[in-house]
Amino acid sequence: MNRRTFLKSIFSISACTGLCGFYDFAAAEDISRAVDEKDLKDYLHRMSNFDKSQPDDIILDKNELRLLKSSLNRLRRVQRTVGFGNFCVLSFDDAIKFGRNYSSIGRFTKQELDFLDNTFHFDAHDYGFYGEKPVTRLTASIKRKDLIKIPRTGNFLYRGDPHSKYLEIRKELGKKVYLTSGVRGVVKQFILFLSKAAANGGNLSLASRSLAPPGYSYHAVGDFDVGEKGLGAANFSASFAKTKTCSKLREHGYLQLRYPENNLLGVRFEPWHIKV
Repeated sequence: MNRRTFLKSIFSISACTGLCGFYDFAAAEDISRAVDEKDLKDYLHRMSNFDKSQPDDIILDKNELRLLKSSLNRLRRVQRTVGFGNFCVLSFDDAIKFGRNYSSIGRFTKQELDFLDNTFHFDAHDYGFYGEKPVTRLTASIKRKDLIKIPRTGNFLYRGDPHSKYLEIRKELGKKVYLTSGVRGVVKQFILFLSKAAANGGNLSLASRSLAPPGYSYHAVGDFDVGEKGLGAANFSASFAKTKTCSKLREHGYLQLRYPENNLLGVRFEPWHIKV
């Protein structure tokens, strides 16, 4: 059984049973009829080495990689122009408008727009990513009136449950915990996903093991990330799971994780990601 056939098999079973952890999944009565033990071990080995290239990863060719880099550079110029916080909630249409109106950015070329459109509409299951796609329109926009900017973080949260949950976490855990990433629209997810792919020679499958492809991120609809002050970039690694902050989040029942350890979604363990 090849990797993609295997992944589709385990995804279909986990979706039907509602299970997302490997150990729960392995307990399903009919697991042996869908995948064998070696396939499961191979999958877990791949995910434990999520940042390494795998033989059947989807990797862009030379021309596609050139388009990725030119599109990414233009998006970065948009981000510099509008500012980090504003870029997080910027719509695709508005990004295009900024390109037209600011010579420091420049118009998106037809080839770049086609590349971004194709990337958004590509079925991420083929990368090996099996999360759902909560945003199905490339041009989906986020209403500013629905957002609250969180002081000293450069991030926004949605009013209602996401903001309330963050305030509860801060009340329970104190100022040691802070918001590391809030609402992220389509163009913000583009810049994160494409940056990861560009840094790895255009390997889109590798990028998808760490970052949801555009449209597939639950940050667009309410989820957010938290970290521990002083930990820096390690907040986005398995090291966060060993911190007092993570322990307290678990104790208080906040770790209802979107991507738990040994999940079957083709995504690395994310103990910092708060599911809303």
